[in-house]
Amino acid sequence: MRRDARERREALLEAAAACFEANGFGVPLEEIAARAGVGRGTLYRNFKDRLDLAFAIFERQIMRLEERFDPTLPIAELLPLMVREALPSWHLFTRLRLDMHLSGEALVTFTALGRRLEVMFAPAVAHAIAAGELRTDATPRHLLVAMRMMSGFLVDKQVTDAVEEDLADALDLLRRGLTPR
Repeated sequence: MRRDARERREALLEAAAACFEANGFGVPLEEIAARAGVGRGTLYRNFKDRLDLAFAIFERQIMRLEERFDPTLPIAELLPLMVREALPSWHLFTRLRLDMHLSGEALVTFTALGRRLEVMFAPAVAHAIAAGELRTDATPRHLLVAMRMMSGFLVDKQVTDAVEEDLADALDLLRRGLTPR
């Protein structure tokens, strides 16, 4: 993809994320294109519809998480890192999930994105179990639920030093439920 085309696509993703978060999944596509500084034709050359655009936003966030993911980190470091990375888009993800009313192929695609996160977390769970950081029955899904819980708790806050104490407390509570006794 040419650099200018890549830049326009990125501008569309940024604009769509901001518009979806502010106005929900039903925001007019013209508003997204205008915010990105492109025409509707450019939007449709990049994304076949608003659902395709939303999935591209989710895909981009998962790729960012995958880039930062280190399965060898202790769980006490890994979970807060992943929450910090995901927090900026978590509210958007939650809002779109509620607005989208997924079924059929769209639900399959959405579910596959979630499974990618489970696959990503599998080596971290195995490492943490081997290190005695997690119970032997812990699963990647448990870590994703923990991450969602912490993200949900912090969704209306910006990640600042003031939030770090809340994040540490939430992690401590979750760790007590997931660690061996």
